[in-house]
Amino acid sequence: MKQHNHAVVWIDHDEAKVFHFNAEGMDKVVFHPEDPHVHIHHKANSIGSGHAAEDNDYLHAVVEAIGTSRYVLLTGPGLAKTALMKHIAAHDPGALDKIVGIETVDHPSDGALLKHARAYFHAEDLMTPQK
Repeated sequence: MKQHNHAVVWIDHDEAKVFHFNAEGMDKVVFHPEDPHVHIHHKANSIGSGHAAEDNDYLHAVVEAIGTSRYVLLTGPGLAKTALMKHIAAHDPGALDKIVGIETVDHPSDGALLKHARAYFHAEDLMTPQK
C-alpha cells in the first residue's frame, strides 16, 4: 500500500471501508465484524439497554487501518462512526488530531464516496494553513 496523507472511513455495524487516497490513486481495505450486529429490541420491564455492545476488535482494526494518514474523514449512515470516535478517544487519543470531520453519508458507491472525500479534502486543504 502506498503512503497517502488522506483517508476516508465509511463505517456501519456490518462493514467498514477505509480508503487511503490522493489526487491520482487510492488503496481500499474492507473490514467486517466477527459477530455482525443483530437488531435488539428493548422490552418493557427487562434488564439492559436493548443495545448490543460495540465490537472493540472491529473498531480497533479500523483504527489500525487508518495508519499513518494525517487527515481522516469519518462517514457512515448511523451511530457506528460515533462509536469509532469514542473508541479512538478511549484507546488511541493521539489519533483524534487526525479526524478532520464526521459526516452522515448513507450507502454510496465506492466511487461516489471517494469523489465526496476528494471534494471535502480539497476544500479543507484550501482552508488549512500550509506548512
